[in-house]
Amino acid sequence: MQLKFRHKVFLTLLLNSLVIVISMRLIAGYVASRHFEDYINKVETARLDELVQVLSQEYQKNRSWAPVLDDLNHWLQLLGRGPGHPPGALGPGQPPLPPPLGKPPGPPPGLHPGPPPGPPPDHHAMGPRISLPRISLFDAEKRPLTGTEPASPDRDQLKPILVDGHVVGWLGIGRHERPTNPLDVEFLRLQSQMFTAIGGVALLLALLVTIVLSRHLLAPVKELAEATRALTSRRFDTRIAVRSRDEFGQLAADFNNMAQALERYEQMRQQWMADISHELRTPLAILRGEIEAMQDGVREITPEGLESLHFEVLHVSRIVHDLYDLSQIESQAFQAELAVVNPLEVLAETLRSSAPRFEKRGIRIEADGCGLGPVTIMADAGRLKQLFSNLLENALRYVHSPGVLKIFSELKAGRLFLYFEDSGPGVPEESLQRLFDRLYRVDAARSRAQGGSGLGLAICKSIVEGFGGEIAASHAPSGGLRITIAFPVNRETKTRPAQEG
Repeated sequence: MQLKFRHKVFLTLLLNSLVIVISMRLIAGYVASRHFEDYINKVETARLDELVQVLSQEYQKNRSWAPVLDDLNHWLQLLGRGPGHPPGALGPGQPPLPPPLGKPPGPPPGLHPGPPPGPPPDHHAMGPRISLPRISLFDAEKRPLTGTEPASPDRDQLKPILVDGHVVGWLGIGRHERPTNPLDVEFLRLQSQMFTAIGGVALLLALLVTIVLSRHLLAPVKELAEATRALTSRRFDTRIAVRSRDEFGQLAADFNNMAQALERYEQMRQQWMADISHELRTPLAILRGEIEAMQDGVREITPEGLESLHFEVLHVSRIVHDLYDLSQIESQAFQAELAVVNPLEVLAETLRSSAPRFEKRGIRIEADGCGLGPVTIMADAGRLKQLFSNLLENALRYVHSPGVLKIFSELKAGRLFLYFEDSGPGVPEESLQRLFDRLYRVDAARSRAQGGSGLGLAICKSIVEGFGGEIAASHAPSGGLRITIAFPVNRETKTRPAQEG
């Protein structure tokens, strides 16, 4: 079965909580058991210090270990476990002891017998050896007096018994590995149950927190999915509320920016379709009317009539051609042909080919500084020529005669600036920002009469931006229009001051 994303998030959080709770339970149980064993060992080690003092006094009084080893009750009394002492005085971990033994002494049940009969050394003439669990008495050479095995530092913790500064024996206690006292075992069992209960409660709380947290984390994802489905239904006004500054908040902000861009593009598309329909409707209506008038005999077929039809056909063809150019430029199909180009040389060549038309219209061109210096950019020479041709064509159509077109350049901050400044007339302030819109005309009737398609400056903007540049319109000091173009230049180009003709 394919798990959904919300199920994966829930299982991930739950598994993480489960691993943490189980690990805490195991670690807490191990640490508690280990520390409890250390506690028992420390208590018994502290008890050894007291027993060492008692046994030292006993040996100093008798100058022998015989009274201690011959009488089990006396040994138990010394250990704090005999008659008159509360049971368990040795501390936790000691098992119950057998009942006191009477005379004659003999090996008590469970105790190891002493060495075979024979004349022992003076300090060993003691009768049978006795032994209590985990507590042993050794002579000065660490030989067992209450057991059969010699002292082992790995097994026994030894304390010296001193009399007048001399070692007369050793008192040892075996290392405690695991609790054997039923009370100790019961205590550890209760601790284990407590840790298990705590782990269960923690796991239950983790489950509840996981449910709440997974829902909280997935709420923005669910909202984003619903908003995405709304966009696919062309509801471009859909927006997501940004409730945080984390990654989900950034994702919501990015989605809103995308939706806003799509809404703007949709509005532009609708306006674009309306403008194209309107732009083509007028010449087609004129063509249809004149042709039908000629067909009905209302209007004679004359050279003037055919010239009018030819003008309208050329106008439609120009619109179609410019639309195709614009689509090609905006698809950046020309960027595969980018090369190192000197834009000033392309501009100078374009000016030479257009000079006769400007001279015929009575417009003077001042561009003496455009060919100075090696300035290179990454561009396509053909598109650059189209850019400059459109700008010059725009000046030819709208600059009043006699007039002046000034063209000058400037290098600064790693960019080449080209300025096209005419003598007027200018454009209204509200039209400056719309000059580069598709099919926009300041004066629609006059522009159409002059043969413009309304796409020339839009094509210029697309070409400049395709080369990584910028283009803008502003008022010229002379009262006309200034077009400013900025291109990023190659690194080998050296900065020079502005040149103006």
